[in-house]
Amino acid sequence: MQKITTDINLAINSLKIGKLVAIPTETVYGLAGDALNEKAVEQIFILKKRPKNNPLILHISSYEKLQEIVKNIPFKAKKLAKKFWPGPLTLVLEKKNKISDAVSAGKSTIAVRVPNHPLTLKLLNSIDFPVAAPSANPSGFISPTSASHVSNFFKDGLDVILNGGLCSKGLESTIIGFEDDNPILYRHGAIPISDLEDCIGTIGKKIKNDLNPSSPGMFSRHYSPRTPIILINNLSKYIYENKHKKIGVLSFENKEGFTLATKHEILSKSGDINEAAKNFYSALHSLDSKNLDIIITTLLPEKGLGKTINDRLKRAVAN
Repeated sequence: MQKITTDINLAINSLKIGKLVAIPTETVYGLAGDALNEKAVEQIFILKKRPKNNPLILHISSYEKLQEIVKNIPFKAKKLAKKFWPGPLTLVLEKKNKISDAVSAGKSTIAVRVPNHPLTLKLLNSIDFPVAAPSANPSGFISPTSASHVSNFFKDGLDVILNGGLCSKGLESTIIGFEDDNPILYRHGAIPISDLEDCIGTIGKKIKNDLNPSSPGMFSRHYSPRTPIILINNLSKYIYENKHKKIGVLSFENKEGFTLATKHEILSKSGDINEAAKNFYSALHSLDSKNLDIIITTLLPEKGLGKTINDRLKRAVAN
């Protein structure tokens, strides 16, 4: 029987015996297992129906733990980690042999971060192994930002969901890798790329790769609701011309009413991009639960976290 709880001891005990638990982070909820236990790692892929070529993210309790699992830390990686950890930044670095190829999808590198959530940091400080924790959802679907989202996805196969409330950031971590020690953006995330460049200078970009992704989050189609979703410029016109359909609207701010829509989710009534980011997945979950014919939306301003939300929208609508 699935248990939603705030008792970290239940989660710790499950992890120690090779079971999977859902853990809260500031970004999204993770589906966690002992990264040094190959059966637990295999179970993550099975439960998520995750392609074997899509690497997992390791979660550790502190920067000091990083040297236990990676071989080489470029200067700019150290600089980023010191500034942004704990926080929504994932670094892709050369792994030590103790981390199995299953975790890294056969690559010599591993994605790793220190999450910024009090419950999960307490959990990570109470165990002596890193935790592999991709988002706690079936592969390709909307990421979960609450314990109830996780519970709705996994009725079976998950005994413990550690309830840490709503995720404060609501978007996945930004992922940075290093090629010849040069920083490369692999995934837009909860830290705008401009903030990272303020710290270390210009960062290259490689954000899509379906065949051999360097990190999680690089598949063209990802983060999708079950309801078809499309991007259009004139929302009101589409609703008027398709009055016979049950239409859900996802809008950034409340600039116009959509009285003919079946359901309207506003990401931020005041037009605040950080509030929009926090509400993004919850709004998609809400629309997806309403048995709609279609969800319509439009891109946000292409700056700051607007770039991350637009990245998720483009992947959600990809065919």
